[in-house]
Amino acid sequence: MKAVVALGGNAIVGRDRRASIEQQFSATRKSMKSIVKMIKEGWHLVITHGNGPQVGAILLQQKMARSIVPPMPLHVCVSLTQGQIGYMIQNCLINELKKEGIKKDVATVITQVIVSKHDEAFKKPTKPIGPVYGEEEAKEMMKSYTMGKYGDGYRMLVPSPEPISIVESEAIKNLMEAGIIVIAAGGGGIPVVAEDGILKGIDAVIDKDLAAEKLASQIKADVLLILSDVDFVYLNYGKEGQRELKSVSAKELERYQKEGHFPAGSMGPKVEAAIRFVRNGGKETIITSIEKAWEALNGETGTHVHA
Repeated sequence: MKAVVALGGNAIVGRDRRASIEQQFSATRKSMKSIVKMIKEGWHLVITHGNGPQVGAILLQQKMARSIVPPMPLHVCVSLTQGQIGYMIQNCLINELKKEGIKKDVATVITQVIVSKHDEAFKKPTKPIGPVYGEEEAKEMMKSYTMGKYGDGYRMLVPSPEPISIVESEAIKNLMEAGIIVIAAGGGGIPVVAEDGILKGIDAVIDKDLAAEKLASQIKADVLLILSDVDFVYLNYGKEGQRELKSVSAKELERYQKEGHFPAGSMGPKVEAAIRFVRNGGKETIITSIEKAWEALNGETGTHVHA
């Protein structure tokens, strides 16, 4: 069986978006335990991940050092996070596999994702990246970046266009089918536009869950496993009448989506990715927490979305 596993942000940085590299390694090591269970059972995996905190930090570093070295554009910063986080996952996963006596190759593929330069997202940045800033910090940053309210503070906002296709999908599929565990489409992939057949980077951050769905569909994965910080998708989340969804059709889930149950900044993209995957021919999308990934694959927990 083939699966694309989409790791949420907490799988790498925990809930603290200002986590040190030591804390990020610690969170990544914990997250790999569920992944190893899947590998032990013979699953062929591609792992994707978010990069919101890391790309925001790198962008800020570029700004602060601009008087010393030329700053890198956002699309290059996304590529930097693919290498950074890919290394962490590779390192932690290889070490966990060794503990279990499993010999498997793990490889990170720097992944480009085609978007349209005419996407409406470029007119209105909405994707939050980087840490949460206090009001005074945010006021200063508003001179250089679009900032948006996030909980009790503010985060940088960047365009988030729709993924059209994964440039390296065939290479990723070949590696996976050869038994190599692949880390790909990190941070939603590096956004590029095609102009007269030439690929050119463009500044944006693609939603990681929508990119994971696009990749899963292109490589014809059986399952899209989206790992978050909750065990289920809920209706009326955090409100009176909260109810978990266990087995749900894409049609039913879409109805709940239109009723406004899934906020755009949290569960919304995951639900949209789940619907798209099964409608594009995938067997099943599962949404659950990283801690319950293995149990969810065995049907014991999680939200299971089918056609």
